[in-house]
Amino acid sequence: MSLEAIEKVTRAESEARERRAAAEAEAKQIVADAEKEGQALLQRARSAGAESGRELLRQAEERAAAAAEKTARAAEADAARLREAAGKRLEAAAEFIVGRVVSN
Repeated sequence: MSLEAIEKVTRAESEARERRAAAEAEAKQIVADAEKEGQALLQRARSAGAESGRELLRQAEERAAAAAEKTARAAEADAARLREAAGKRLEAAAEFIVGRVVSN
């Protein structure tokens, strides 16, 4: 084999090694970029999930407050009716007691 052919083979092998090294470096960079993007996406998903959870909690608290307010209004209305009924019965009971005392 001539010296020129050996030099061509050596250059081709060297170029192949360089291309392979460049391809490996590019592949590593692609993997690193994908991993970085995946981590960013995961963080965004976690943030969105946390925000969604906070929003759901806020809505649940609003519904609970509205239900508590409705229950409180209903209880107050029931208490007012009971006080009124008790007041009416108190008059009747007082009249009954006065009637019994006066008749004895």
